[in-house]
Amino acid sequence: MGLFSQDALNPGVKKREVFGWAMYDFANSGYTTVVLTAVFNAYFVGAVAGNAPWATLAWTLSLGFSRALVMLTLPTLGAWADLRAAKKRVLMFSTAGCVATTAALAAVGAGDVALAVTLIVLSNLFYAYGETITAAFLPELARPDSIGRVSGWGWSFGYFGGMLALGLGLAHVLWAQGQQQPATQYVPVTMLITAAVYGAASLATFALLRERALPQPGALRDAGLVASLQRLRTTWREAAAFRDFSWLLACGFAYQAGISVVIALAAVYAEQVLGFKQIDTMMLVFLVNIAAAVGAFAFGYWQDRIGHKPALTVTLLGWVLMTVLAYLATSPPLFWVSAVVAGLCMGSSQSAGRAIVGVFAPPKRLAEFYSLWAFATSLSSIVGPVTYGLVTWATDGNHRLAILSTAVFFVAGVLLLRPVDVARGQRSAAAASAH
Repeated sequence: MGLFSQDALNPGVKKREVFGWAMYDFANSGYTTVVLTAVFNAYFVGAVAGNAPWATLAWTLSLGFSRALVMLTLPTLGAWADLRAAKKRVLMFSTAGCVATTAALAAVGAGDVALAVTLIVLSNLFYAYGETITAAFLPELARPDSIGRVSGWGWSFGYFGGMLALGLGLAHVLWAQGQQQPATQYVPVTMLITAAVYGAASLATFALLRERALPQPGALRDAGLVASLQRLRTTWREAAAFRDFSWLLACGFAYQAGISVVIALAAVYAEQVLGFKQIDTMMLVFLVNIAAAVGAFAFGYWQDRIGHKPALTVTLLGWVLMTVLAYLATSPPLFWVSAVVAGLCMGSSQSAGRAIVGVFAPPKRLAEFYSLWAFATSLSSIVGPVTYGLVTWATDGNHRLAILSTAVFFVAGVLLLRPVDVARGQRSAAAASAH
């Protein structure tokens, strides 16, 4: 068996199709890496909002509002995609939306707070749609006993896409700074680069990935929205039958709240606390992506070997260590160490969550269950960064206390994972699919 064994895939699934699926992780990683983590967040706080006292809170509230829209719309969209066998169509729509709004961020300059907020809300909304729908293809591609490693293939490959977009952006920033250009000139170009990488790489996904699902009985006859809402209401009503999935949702909400802080505010923390410059921050995020790629790839195999629950527990404890190291860092070297720990944990914990949802989801309701997972993680993406923003606001900008408070989310994730019984969750999914 090689690293990319055909034995890991379901019958009829070819490796090139898995490559096409993984290319979407490659495509959309540039958005989180450049826009949310390395460049535009710090640019928003420092240049667009002029380092106003409310700037960090405004950034986190913008992300929070976007995720609130995801919570209100995505579960129904997922149910609709399952009923109509339209996952690929929804993926095309969300990709076009994110690429367009990311490119439009190039128009944001100093003082354009309203425009920046509007485009961040929309681009993050479309990004969340795409991320969730592409995850729903995973159980169709991977065998149940190999879902961790296949998820890891995609997630680790995705970080190379983030590094490509960031690397191209970094090259432009270095050139622009050599030309004495201000951030208001070179940051917009990095937004165009990110949008171009996203759009170009996603073409491989649409060329190679198949829609295997079939429209379900009555789906084409019934009104799509009505049928989807009815289906979603049934899922919530049946939550007791999926108690392990429910515990997983609670666990995911907790630890993803912490991860969302790191994604949204790492660059802000590095610049505000340790005095990092734009180049330093981009190099830091580049290193994090390398560590995350290694972590996600290796972890997927380890996860399939030792079990989903123990593996996820280890990564959550790693996150606690990372927050403590970041809090203690008074100079760049220790913060760089915490960043490497964050990278190793980020790829593995997010890939693990995606894989476990695939284990707990009935085969005919994949997009729906992944949308419920996105509902929980979207709520966490509101609570985590907004909590961080409120702590900095209430403590006159104490970013150290804010990052330390993030450890609470990871500890809660460990505790909420304890009641999860993976085998029982698998049986519940099998029983639901039998009806």
